[in-house]
Amino acid sequence: MPKINLSHFEAAFLFSLFTSVVMGIVSKKTDIERRDYGAYCFACFLAALVGIGWVMKLGHG
Repeated sequence: MPKINLSHFEAAFLFSLFTSVVMGIVSKKTDIERRDYGAYCFACFLAALVGIGWVMKLGHG
């Protein structure tokens, strides 16, 4: 089995993607609401990922 080496950003990106898909599927009733909510969750995950990354970078100097 091949070994996958992911950076922290890539792993967090994949986590955001898969989690957003699942949250969109299980939390809304129509397909349009699912798509929109999944996209919204994904955007929020990425915004938090970038924002927290910058805070950590500024904190470490």
